[in-house]
Amino acid sequence: MRTFKTANKRLLNAAQIKAILERFAREMTKAYGNLDQIVFIGIRTRGPYVAKRLAEFIKKRHGKEIPVGEMDITLYRDDLNALLPGGTIDHTRIPFDIANKIVVLFDDVLNTGRTVRAAVDHLIDLGRPRMIHLAVMIDRGGRELPIAANYVGKKISLAASGNVQVRLKEIDKTDEVVFQ
Repeated sequence: MRTFKTANKRLLNAAQIKAILERFAREMTKAYGNLDQIVFIGIRTRGPYVAKRLAEFIKKRHGKEIPVGEMDITLYRDDLNALLPGGTIDHTRIPFDIANKIVVLFDDVLNTGRTVRAAVDHLIDLGRPRMIHLAVMIDRGGRELPIAANYVGKKISLAASGNVQVRLKEIDKTDEVVFQ
């Protein structure tokens, strides 16, 4: 019996990812005005890199420094017992106060909405933001919870068995989005 590996199909290349981040920067600076009350928090693993890149775009173009944090939602997942039967992990690094701030959460792919729900639960435990918005590179549909992103790089329709991967040079040595 032979198994055939399905080839990855490129959805976005490096230039398209950069263009999405530039669009996010334009949309956010227009929506939030002076940016003084904005903080970015990336959901691990790739969300922090997207948030950092966007903060760099905004700093270069507008001279505003946006605080960037990193969130590990592992302890807030609804399938935690299956993932960590005997241990705990928490790599959350948010070195600023989120109370009364506009928090923009960043994730690479939005699918069921469970990761975002866990991230919001975690944020509420850290303080009471004035507002929470969501930015994702890919919205692949398939929601199980009533969650929608405020900023979407690209929306696709993919079967539940399909796989989409955002690859970033900081981790994967290349910038691209591929799917099977």
